[in-house]
Amino acid sequence: MTLKQKIGQLCMFGFDGPVPPSSLLGVLQEWGLGGVILMGSNLKSPLQVLELTRALQELAADPPLFIGVDQEGGRVSRLKPPFTQFPPAARLGTLGSEELARMVGGVIGKELRAVGINVDFAPVLDVHTNPDNPVIGDRAFAAEPDVVARMGIAFSQGLQAEGVSATGKHFPGHGDTSTDSHLDLPVVHHPKDRLARVELHPFRRAIEAGLSMLMTAHVLCPAFDPALPATLSPLILTQLLRNEMAFEGIIVSDDLSMEAIAARWSVEEAACRFIEAGGDLILMANDSQSQHAILHGLLHAVQSNRLSEARLEASLGRILKIKKGLSSFGHPVDRDEALGLIGKPEHLELARSLQRHVAG
Repeated sequence: MTLKQKIGQLCMFGFDGPVPPSSLLGVLQEWGLGGVILMGSNLKSPLQVLELTRALQELAADPPLFIGVDQEGGRVSRLKPPFTQFPPAARLGTLGSEELARMVGGVIGKELRAVGINVDFAPVLDVHTNPDNPVIGDRAFAAEPDVVARMGIAFSQGLQAEGVSATGKHFPGHGDTSTDSHLDLPVVHHPKDRLARVELHPFRRAIEAGLSMLMTAHVLCPAFDPALPATLSPLILTQLLRNEMAFEGIIVSDDLSMEAIAARWSVEEAACRFIEAGGDLILMANDSQSQHAILHGLLHAVQSNRLSEARLEASLGRILKIKKGLSSFGHPVDRDEALGLIGKPEHLELARSLQRHVAG
């Protein structure tokens, strides 16, 4: 694997519309991109999504791509009907049944895998303790750390049993904020003992249960690092998450185009700082100019000895380990078999039963 390909494996990019632009296809071929994130504009029908993911994987060859999507349930569900639509996590939390959470994760996993998606940016492991939070709300399972942990682990187990990597988010906790990190940098003011007891508890439990990926939060936690947001902080990503919490999976950034980061650092500087801090997989959803800046910024950082190849290799090893596990779950051989999994009657009945439970 060339240096460019090693750098490319550390990046997960998106694009606009149902057809990948030539700029993304060029990056795939030249840099061996690590993954693609699909957003609403990319997703038109189950057949179109299946054909899109197959075409992307054929271009990627070996190692295969991570192909990811936000499919949490509730308002953050990129795949619309006929994909099964589940209520938000908060409703599952109210029911309190780990078995139901596991079943929901399993159905989402089956339907994602059927159309070639192998990463779900879910579950939300934030603890929703601030009613004024503009971005988390009912995306969180509960305001109680133990409920969030139990339900998040069960949901993740359902996904991962179907060959889809679950991604707990947003570490180290975005639940008690009143600022949207898409717009500005939130600050979590709690001391370490409170953070350990509430915000970190679901993440710690999920790590112990074998969660394979975690997404960072663009939040400032002065108790851990008074200077840098979690996404860019060695104190949080390496000292806390890797060393103290013993997380061995992939650390993926939240989108680096969000204003909490983009208003303060150039995208190439943010990407370098994220890798320096201990991150593995850089997310940039839909800006080809920024995507090229990230790739070339990382290349320059290695060539100038700011980043070592050994640092790249450490992240690459984690990425390839999880990709190897996911590659054992192939597409259904038959297209009709794959599409027949979308919105199956038993999937829809599970969703309806949850709505009835909530209504009752």
